Amino acid sequence: MLSLAAFALLMALGLPIAFAMIAGAVLQIVLGGNGVLLLSLPQQLFQGMESYGLLALPIFILLGELMNASGAGRRLFTLAGLATGGMRGGLAQAVLIANALMAAVLGSTVAQITLMSRLAVPEMERAGYPRDGAAALTAAGGLLAPVIPPSMLLIVYGVIAQVPIGDLFLAGIGPGLALLAVLAAITAVHNRQRAAPARAPAARTLAEALPALAIPAAMIAAILGGLATAPEAGVVAVLAVLAVGCLIYREMTPAALWPALIATIRSSASILLLIAAASLYAWVAAWENLPAMVAAQLAAVSDNPLIFLLLLNLMLLGLGMVLDPIPALILVVPVLLPVATDTYGIDPVHFGLIACLNLTIGLLTPPVGVGLYTTAMQTGVSAGRLSRLLLPYLGGALAVLAILTLVPGLALGPLTLLQ
Repeated sequence: MLSLAAFALLMALGLPIAFAMIAGAVLQIVLGGNGVLLLSLPQQLFQGMESYGLLALPIFILLGELMNASGAGRRLFTLAGLATGGMRGGLAQAVLIANALMAAVLGSTVAQITLMSRLAVPEMERAGYPRDGAAALTAAGGLLAPVIPPSMLLIVYGVIAQVPIGDLFLAGIGPGLALLAVLAAITAVHNRQRAAPARAPAARTLAEALPALAIPAAMIAAILGGLATAPEAGVVAVLAVLAVGCLIYREMTPAALWPALIATIRSSASILLLIAAASLYAWVAAWENLPAMVAAQLAAVSDNPLIFLLLLNLMLLGLGMVLDPIPALILVVPVLLPVATDTYGIDPVHFGLIACLNLTIGLLTPPVGVGLYTTAMQTGVSAGRLSRLLLPYLGGALAVLAILTLVPGLALGPLTLLQ
C-alpha cells in the first residue's frame, strides 16, 4: 500500500498526477528493497504506450480540432436546429441534439463544452434565452461525450482493460440514447414556455451539413461493420474533414490548421504521459497484490455483485469530483477491474460504461469540475450559478447511471444480438 499512500500524499502536495504516479511507484520499489526493479522502469513506461488501440487517441483529438477549424461543427449545429425548429423551446432542443452530434465527433466532454459554448450560447442568447440557462444546457450536453461513440474515455478504458474498442463503441449506443432522451425531457420541461424559433431554409441547411454529417456516420459505420478498426476509421475521417474543409467549405486554411495541430500534440502528449505513468503504477500495484487485497475487503462486505456496483458508483462519484476522468480511470481500472470480473463476474464492457459515465458526471460537480469551470470561463457565468442550474440534468444523468447499473442489457444488448 506504500505506492498508494505516496501517490495520495504527492497529489495533496500539488505534484502533477503523472509524476505523482511515477514517484509513488519508485518509492515503493526503493523502500521495498527491490532496487533491481528500477532497471525495468523505462521499459514499463514504454510498454504502457505500446498499444495499437492508443493510436486512436491522437487521431480522434485531431479529428475534433479539425471539425472545429473546418466549419463542419458549426454546420452540424445548424442542422440540429432544422430538426427542432417547429417546436416550443426548439432552439434548446437543437443545442442538445447538436451536442449529441458533437459527441459523436469529438469524444471529449471538455472539448465538446468548449466548442459548443462558442457556438450555441451566443445563438441562444440572441434568441432571448438567459445566458446562464444556455450555459447550463451546453454543459449538460457534455455528459453525452463519454457514452456516444467514438468516446475518448472508452478508447482509454479499452486500452487499459484490453477490451475491444469496437465493442465498447457499440455498447455505448444504448446508454447514450437513453441519456439523450432524459436530457431532452428535462430541457422540454424547462423551456415549455419558449416560442418556436424561425425555421432556416431546409434545403440549403441540409445541403451544407451533409458533408459534415457524413464524416462521423461513415466512421462509426466502418467500425461497427468490421470494415476498419477505430484508429483506421479515425484516419479516414481526418482525411475526409481535410477534404471537406478545403474543397467544400473552404475554411481549412494553413492558418487554421496549424493551431489545430499544436492543440492535438499538447493534448495527446499529456494523455499519453498519464497512460505511461499509470501502466507503471498498475505494475507496482500488481506487485503489491493490491487487487487481491481490495477483493478481500469487498468480499468481506458482500458477495453480491449489485452491492459491489453500488459501492463502485459511490467511490467513482467521489473520485470524479476531485480528479479528471482519464486520470481517475487510469487509477481505478487496474485495481478494480480484476476484482469486478474475477470475483463478481461483471462483464468488463458493462464495467467500462458505468465507470466512464460516472466519472464524467464528476466533471460538472464541485470542487474541481473541469467541465463546470470550463463552461464558466467560456460563458462568463459563475460556477456557483451553473452548479445550481445543472442539478436537474445531473439528477437525470444519475438516473440513467442507476438504470445502466441495474440493467446490463442496456449496454450489452447490441453485443448479444451480434454474437
